[in-house]
Amino acid sequence: MKYDTILVLDFGGQYCHLIGRRVREHGVYSEIVPHDITPEEIKQLSQKFNIKGLILSGGPSSVLEKNAPKLNPKILDLGLPVLGLCYGHQLLAYMAGGKVSPAKRREYGAAYVTIDKPVGVLKGMSRKEKVWMSHGDTVFSLPPEYEVLAHSENSPVAAFRHKEKPIYGLQWHPEVIHTEKGMQMLANFLFEVCKCEANWKMEDIVKKLVEEVKAEVGEGKAIIALSGGIDSSVATAIAAKAIGNRLTAVFVDHGFMREKEPEFVKNVFQKFNLNLVMVNAKERFFKKLRGVVDPERKRKIIGEEFIRVFEEIAEQNGAEYLIQGTIYPDRIESGFRKFSDKIKTHHNVAGLPTKIKFKKIVEPLRDLYKDEVRKIAALIGLPKELVTRQPFPGPG
Repeated sequence: MKYDTILVLDFGGQYCHLIGRRVREHGVYSEIVPHDITPEEIKQLSQKFNIKGLILSGGPSSVLEKNAPKLNPKILDLGLPVLGLCYGHQLLAYMAGGKVSPAKRREYGAAYVTIDKPVGVLKGMSRKEKVWMSHGDTVFSLPPEYEVLAHSENSPVAAFRHKEKPIYGLQWHPEVIHTEKGMQMLANFLFEVCKCEANWKMEDIVKKLVEEVKAEVGEGKAIIALSGGIDSSVATAIAAKAIGNRLTAVFVDHGFMREKEPEFVKNVFQKFNLNLVMVNAKERFFKKLRGVVDPERKRKIIGEEFIRVFEEIAEQNGAEYLIQGTIYPDRIESGFRKFSDKIKTHHNVAGLPTKIKFKKIVEPLRDLYKDEVRKIAALIGLPKELVTRQPFPGPG
């Protein structure tokens, strides 16, 4: 099944993933992609997703800077609805020939905008709306084929649309809770402008994940890294549903976890149809990490040692596949985005050694956000104390 999908083009903004999550909260799948994605790459993604529209995120750059991140102009010829937010708003106006200049007074925080035309994305809005601003540049004028939909005290063009094409820009952030009707604005874009169907449902996703693990592992055996956290626990439960006792769940007690964590994990997962292996590796990890101060080096060492432990168990059990509880933000944390900072190396992803003995790494939760993982945990019947527990700081 192809899900109706919104592509969120990442221009380095701090709210990029929040945009993606808000879209999914409306039941529409979202995918974060680089800002410099090409029309050809979007067409390739269309083989996997039913792409209904694009959202251009905010970002720390100025469109007036020489090396500011750009949008391939041919993307606007694809006929897809486009919504630019903050930097994306300014970029669309700038590309169209509008006037963008440093603001006479920067707007940061809560602000009130006057809605001049409550249409499209702004359908159903009141004359005055409270929004969240965060910008240094401002759009001062638009070419004739565009029209102003809203303005503020310091932004004469706080929102706009193309008169004939489904292209919109908002200077504010509808994805943050401080924009009081932000979710309604996003819903207008998704359902009024893009004509999306809300077909991203967690109940269906569980079945899909189980089938994916079955397909990837086939008749083989797999080993899974079970930490007791929500992500690895859900991945373990999904994999157990998919391949049963051909799954070996390995809990590695490295000494950097909650008090009595091994007992808690054993109590929960010994009830599952899988092989549970508890490994006491405290001394092994302490020996490797003794004297190491740099956090990034610690993560690399921990990632390497985790894999060595898994390989040893896998060889004993004949497992060819390694399953991990990597979720969507983990992949982005460990990515290298040009216009936004890499946060840190995640020990599930970039901490992995380059030479690995497993046939394949399987990551069933790789496209899910944390709140979606929690919903799945509740749906598949994991204990409430596991579903609601807060993340424990990763080792390193």
